[in-house]
Parts: sequence; C-alpha cells; structure tokens
Amino acid sequence: MTGHQRREQLLQVARSLFAEKGFEGTSVEEIAARAQVSKPVVYEHFGGKEGIYAVIVDREVATLLAALTGSLRQGGHPRVTVERTALALLDYIETNTDGFRILVRDSPVAQATGTFSSLIGDVATQVEQVLAGAFERQGFDPGTAPMYAQMLVGMIALTGQWWLETRTPPKDEVAAHLVNLSWNGLAALQTEPRLTPAATRARHR
Repeated sequence: MTGHQRREQLLQVARSLFAEKGFEGTSVEEIAARAQVSKPVVYEHFGGKEGIYAVIVDREVATLLAALTGSLRQGGHPRVTVERTALALLDYIETNTDGFRILVRDSPVAQATGTFSSLIGDVATQVEQVLAGAFERQGFDPGTAPMYAQMLVGMIALTGQWWLETRTPPKDEVAAHLVNLSWNGLAALQTEPRLTPAATRARHR
C-alpha cells in the first residue's frame, strides 16, 4: 500500500472499532491487529489513538453538517425545508451508520456539551434564520425563533438516534411523521402561547 492507502485503511478499521466499542474500549493494539500492521505503523500515521479518533470525528462532522446545511440552504417553503432536513439526517444514518454511532456515543443530543451537541447547535442556528423570517411574515415574534429552532432540531436529532437502532418504519415514513408533528404544530402556533390553568395548578400541588 502507498502511505495514503495505508492511512485510509487504518481510518476505516478504527472507525469500525470505535463504532463497535467506543473510544475507551478500543486500543491501538486492536486497530493494528485488525489492519494487520504493527503498532508503530498506527503511531507513525496518527500519533496514537487520540489522533486517529480526532480525524474520524472531524470527517463525520463535516459530512453530516454538509448534508444538513445543504438541505437548509436550498430555500423554498419552510415545510419542504423541514422535510429535506429530516431526510438528510436519516440518509446519513443509513449510509454512515458507524459514523453516526461514534458521534452520538461521544455526545448524545441530551448532553449539553460534546461534538454532536456542538454540531446540532450549528444546525439550529441556521434553522433559526429560516424560522425568524417565516415568523416575521406570519406576525409572530422573530425573537422566539432560537427557542423553536432548538426544539425542532432536537426533535429530529433524537428521532434519528432512536431510528439508528430500530430502522423501522422506513426513513421516508419516519420523516413524514416528523413533519406531521412539527409542521401541523407550527401551522397552528399561537402568537402568545400560555400553559393551561390545569397544568399550572398541577405544578403547585
């Protein structure tokens, strides 16, 4: 193998191991053994486990972010934008299952810090811009767009984590249900939403 080919082979082997066992559960010895090379070869190319892991995560983040932001930048009706974004995430999960496992193991959506949470935050910022314009046209307060963006992107991301393991129903159906919930909810937004009195009373019991 050329140096480039060997580097790519090591990345693919390590990617599979990190997806299967996580960062802590994977050793340089395992990477080398599965790639049928000596440990010094891994160190020569990446300087150790941390180096190869960083390259893998950076690649996955770039791939997923490009897919999600690409769907957002196409413009068009907000409903279509939500549909495209949901499908982009599910497409990525389907074609890059190991990569998505690595990202969510590092930082599930429910965590406030980590690579995946940071990526979701970047996407939410772009969704916020889409929503702010739509809210203003509909007479809603555009200042609430950041909050709604977090809700929408978080819902899609959590559903993606669930679908990663279940793989049923088919991704188009999952995306349709996501849009059914988000869009039909958004279509009936109140300008000044309030909790019902019953919910308020229950909190103080």
